[in-house]
Amino acid sequence: MRIWHQSMTVLGDLPAYAAALRTRIDTVTRPDTEVVLHGFAPGTFNANYPGPDIATSYLYWLHGNQWIAAGLEAERQGFDAMVLASLPGPMLREIRTLVDIPVVGYGDTAFRLAGLYGRRFGLVFFNTEREEFWPDYIRAMGLSDSFAGIRAAGVSFQEVAAALGDPGLRAEVIARVKQTVERMVRELNVDVLVPGEMPLNLLLASEGVSSIGGATVIDGLALTFKTAEMMVDLKRGSGMMQSRRGWFHGAPDRARVAEALEFYGLDKLGAKIPGE
Repeated sequence: MRIWHQSMTVLGDLPAYAAALRTRIDTVTRPDTEVVLHGFAPGTFNANYPGPDIATSYLYWLHGNQWIAAGLEAERQGFDAMVLASLPGPMLREIRTLVDIPVVGYGDTAFRLAGLYGRRFGLVFFNTEREEFWPDYIRAMGLSDSFAGIRAAGVSFQEVAAALGDPGLRAEVIARVKQTVERMVRELNVDVLVPGEMPLNLLLASEGVSSIGGATVIDGLALTFKTAEMMVDLKRGSGMMQSRRGWFHGAPDRARVAEALEFYGLDKLGAKIPGE
């Protein structure tokens, strides 16, 4: 089984994060599963990730073209599944209409499966520029009744990235996250916690933090890759795949997709997405 991993970061700019991803993925996937890490194209952001782009709707969705290109490239190269290792999973539904391989998104999977571990889930994150995005996203999933709320993690992306590269920094960064989460658990009655970005998820999981204040901490990286493996198994053994019914799930004509991508100058974008 071969799985295409896709990050919203330029992995070449974040070697410590990429190394921690590789270590953790190799730990949670099966021995016969090959995972190839992919990041955004070099130069995507004009500042250190996350930069200003995710703070506004248009630039955030404009970068969704890379997710589409990655999905098409994953299928073209013969991968069995694709994992969108970003909580919002940009263009997840659209990618699923374009390819015939399982496509698994971090947030989509974590939010849906949180109900297996508790009644109310909460989100803790460092990309506070996108705070307004999440209630609408979760409402569209039909999960508002079980969503407890959102809190800032009390740490920045830069601090999390530094801790991934320097084990000596991890205890202090994790302690600050725990302090935030413990208060959140008490005040919002949270049973399950979803770390709002993959680097934060990776830091907690790498240090074995599976519960804070009695609330289960979702290991999104393990969850998405185990789900991808399961969906490949189900496709092979039972023929199960995403629906092709209706406007949201129907597959467009492949030849027309190719024409449209060429018209908009996006037909070469997949070649710019680097892998290991």
